[in-house]
Amino acid sequence: MNVVPLGDKVVVKRVEAEDVTAGGIVLPDSAKEKPQQGRVLSIGDGVLLPDGTRSAPEVNEGDRVLFSSFAGTEIQVMDEELLIMSVNDILAILD
Repeated sequence: MNVVPLGDKVVVKRVEAEDVTAGGIVLPDSAKEKPQQGRVLSIGDGVLLPDGTRSAPEVNEGDRVLFSSFAGTEIQVMDEELLIMSVNDILAILD
């Protein structure tokens, strides 16, 4: 099943959380926070402008992005946890 976002929405898959800190401490599942980084899987058409045209989204499929911890709506698609969020919820594109 494909999820096709509408308008200025994007579908993002979170990157996996780190199991070990930089200092070598192994983190149990209860101590891990949900990562605030993800990979853009699909993008909508863009925002509809007053003149009837659409503005192009600022992100592309495959971009690694940073977003706030409460951004988007979590959905479950074929045993994958995905987020649908507005382009405005994305804080930065990571290189």
